[in-house]
Amino acid sequence: MNKISPKLIGITGGIGSGKTTVSKIFSILGIPIYYADDRAKWLMANNLDLIQKIKENFGEESYTENGELNRKYLAEKVFSDPENTTIINALVHPAVGADFENWATSQNSPYILKEAALLFETGSYKQLDKIINVSAPLKLRISRVMARDPQRDEKQINAIIDKQMPDEEKNKKADFIIKNGENKLLIPQVLKIHQALSSQNQNLNG
Repeated sequence: MNKISPKLIGITGGIGSGKTTVSKIFSILGIPIYYADDRAKWLMANNLDLIQKIKENFGEESYTENGELNRKYLAEKVFSDPENTTIINALVHPAVGADFENWATSQNSPYILKEAALLFETGSYKQLDKIINVSAPLKLRISRVMARDPQRDEKQINAIIDKQMPDEEKNKKADFIIKNGENKLLIPQVLKIHQALSSQNQNLNG
């Protein structure tokens, strides 16, 4: 009997939307989760080919003498120049895409989730079968980020939000929307999507 390939489902949402919390609920249901942003950081610190390309584009200072990623230096270079943002994305996102494909082939589940903040912005959503967007009011998102990361002020958070696709646009592009405000329960919304994706997978794969 041939192994059925799992459906590839993306889960995204702007900063402070709560996509990681939602992903954890899916994880409790037994669904494998690929945390793209965490893997990107790991690859930037461990993938020798990617490390070499980062050094070639941003200088040897991108890494410390101990070989660790110089996050402060790189962040200053990238966020101060839109062209540098484009360059780092062009280096990191293909590496993450290849890493995800390799990971996905080893999973045994009706569907798997790829959690990433910039699925639509990078175009990586095109390699996925369905997209879930976690949506929340802007003021609530800002207050959540400030509560979990007191070092960031509202100006810094808004600068990150400005680089992300507006929630309304993401909702139009997404196949499923989870509303993570303060007046809707998360678990029933997740369960409804979980049932839809599980049964859809059975139908698609016979």
